[in-house]
This record gives sequence, C-alpha cells and structure tokens, in this order.
Amino acid sequence: MTIRVLLADDQAMIRGGLRLILEDQPDISVVAEASDGVDAIAQARRLRPDVCLVDIRMPRLDGIEVTRALAGPGVPNPMRVIVVTTFDLDEYVYGALRNGAVGFILKDAGPALLVEAVRAAHNGDALVSPSVTLRLLKHVTTAGRPARGRPTPNLSEREIEVVRAIARGRTNQEIAAELFISLSTVKSHLSGIQTKLGLRNRVEVAAWAWENRVVESS
Repeated sequence: MTIRVLLADDQAMIRGGLRLILEDQPDISVVAEASDGVDAIAQARRLRPDVCLVDIRMPRLDGIEVTRALAGPGVPNPMRVIVVTTFDLDEYVYGALRNGAVGFILKDAGPALLVEAVRAAHNGDALVSPSVTLRLLKHVTTAGRPARGRPTPNLSEREIEVVRAIARGRTNQEIAAELFISLSTVKSHLSGIQTKLGLRNRVEVAAWAWENRVVESS
C-alpha cells in the first residue's frame, strides 16, 4: 500500500527536496504540497493524506495551528502530523506535541530519517529517531517547566516499565526484547497506558513521562 504524503513548507526548494527523497521510495507518494498553513489545512481535509509533514514556521498559520486543526483535541478522525523543526524552537515543539503531533524531524535530518519518520507515523508507531525524540523531550521538560507531579497509581509496575522505555525512545520491538515479552503484549500495554492517562499516542506518553519525572535525565 502506498503511503500518501502532504508536504507543507513555505520554501519551494525544501518541498522539492523532500518530494525527491520521499518519491524515491516505492511505497511513498507525495499527493500535495502547500506553501502556507491555510492551504495545508484545506488540502489535508480534502485529500486525507496518510501523513502530513508540516513546517513549524509558515505564513498565515504556523505549524502549531495546522497541527491543532488536523490532529488536535476534539478533532474527529485526526490525521498523522509530523512537525519539521529545529532545536532552537523548543517552545513551538512543545505546543505542537500538545496539539496532536505524532513525531518530529529536523530540517537537517538525512533522507533515511525522513523516510523512517513517515513510515513510523503511517504504521501508528509515532516514533522518529530515538535520539531526536529523546533530546527534544528532555529539553522541553527541563526548560523551566515544573513537573506536574501527578501520581501514577493506575499504572501497573509493568506499564510503568513500558512508559520509561517509551520515554527513552525505544521502539516496540526493543521494548519487547528488553522486558522479555511479546510484541503483541507491548502493544496491549501501550493501548492500556494511553487509555488510563488519556493520551493519544506514544509521543504524548513520552512527554508525560518526562514531565512527571517517571524517567529522569541521564
């Protein structure tokens, strides 16, 4: 099955480069491009792509507003949005995450990481590179934001272990290997965790873990 992607970036050169990288893959097709946030929302709602790659800084509406419109709380059938960002925009990253982004990728990331991010989002794994996700989450949760300190009595000991692994950027396969459980059991735990915490994807689970000091910076 072909993964249908929408590219939203105000720079034509960047959109062109992303398109070349993605369409070099046999299972990915770029179905639309948008140069501003308003157009990105309109095209996404009309075409319903599998994954939307959204730049954080765009005219008319920025990436946070686009993410909120396409995947934010209360949006029926939310789309899978990956935010394109840089490390000096952490406040925007935090806002995008809280408004439904399922992953992040850096503008200077290589082709392999871009393809990995799109496929992960499409598969519902919502995980980019562990190092990228981990560094971003560490930064946004230590940049003067106090821990929420919410208790975690509803999570079992095993579920807390899974949460910690997710917060460290582990994939489901890696979690299964580390905890000596099956892949289906990991997915079952993740589903239960999301339900108990009222979160929608593993990126939000990771952010929750860092905010509440369930996992500490090393």
